[in-house]
Amino acid sequence: MELRTLRYFVAVAEERHFGRAAARLHMSQPPLSRAIKQLEAEAGALLFSRSSTGVALTPVGTVLLDEARALLDHADRVRVRVRAAAGVASLTVGILGDGADPGVSRLAAVYRRSHPGVGIRVRDADLSDPTCGLRAGLVDVALTRAPFDETALTVRALRTDPVGVVLRADDPLAGRDQLRLAELDDRRWFQFPQGTDSVWQSYWNGGRPREGPTVRAVQECLQAVLWNGTVGLAPLGHDLPADLAVVPLTDMEPSRVVVAWNRGDTNPLIRSFVRTATAAYLP
Repeated sequence: MELRTLRYFVAVAEERHFGRAAARLHMSQPPLSRAIKQLEAEAGALLFSRSSTGVALTPVGTVLLDEARALLDHADRVRVRVRAAAGVASLTVGILGDGADPGVSRLAAVYRRSHPGVGIRVRDADLSDPTCGLRAGLVDVALTRAPFDETALTVRALRTDPVGVVLRADDPLAGRDQLRLAELDDRRWFQFPQGTDSVWQSYWNGGRPREGPTVRAVQECLQAVLWNGTVGLAPLGHDLPADLAVVPLTDMEPSRVVVAWNRGDTNPLIRSFVRTATAAYLP
C-alpha cells in the first residue's frame, strides 16, 4: 500500500464523498475512484459502502482508517527527523485555517528577511485540531487561536480579537448592532468532529452544548450558514461574502491569536520564530 494511496483513502473516509475528496486532493474523481478500487483489491475487502448520497466506511475500512492515519503521521515525522539529521535548517509551522490574517503576512515578510537560510514548511490545519499538529509531532510551532487544552505546551498570546456571530444577511438578527449569546439558544451551531479538543469546542459553542452540522474548515462554516441558516462564532474584522453578516457579541470572551510550541523544546529556530512573531503582531 503506497502512502499516496493511503492519503487518498483517508480523504474519502473523512469527506464521506468521492467528489469532495477529489476536490480536497486537487485531482479529478475517476483516478481517485480507481485508486480506491485497487486498494480494496489489495485489502481483499470493500472499504466503503456506496450510495447515491456518498459513502460510509465498512468495518474493514474503519480498521484501515486508524492504521492509515498512524502511518501517514509517522511518515511526516520521519521526514522532519531526516531533514534535521541532514543538517538542513528548517522549521515546520502549523497555521490554523486562516492564511488571510495580515499578521501572518507581516510575519512571513519579516522572517524571510531575518532568516534567509531557513526553510519554512507550512502545514495548514483544519478546525478539528487547534494545535495544528503539535501534539502529533507534525509541526515545530503553531500559529493558532486559543483557548484549547495547553497541557505540555507553551503558549504566547500575539493578539486579541473580539468575536461575533455569523448569520445569513437576511436573518432577522443580522441587522442588530450587537447580540447576546442567550438570543441564539434556539439556533443550530457549528460542531467540530468527534474527538476535537473539548476546551476548543466549548469556546466556539459559547460555553454550552449545542447541536448542528459538523464542519472542519472555515469555508464549510460559511457554507453551512448560507445553505442551512446555521449560526456560529467568528473573530471580527474578517471579510465575509456579501450574503453573510457578522454581529458583535457583548458577552463572549475575545479570541486570542497565539503562537504555541511543545514545552521543553529547545530548538533555537523555535525561539527565534517566537520572538519574530511577537514583534510582527505588535500593533
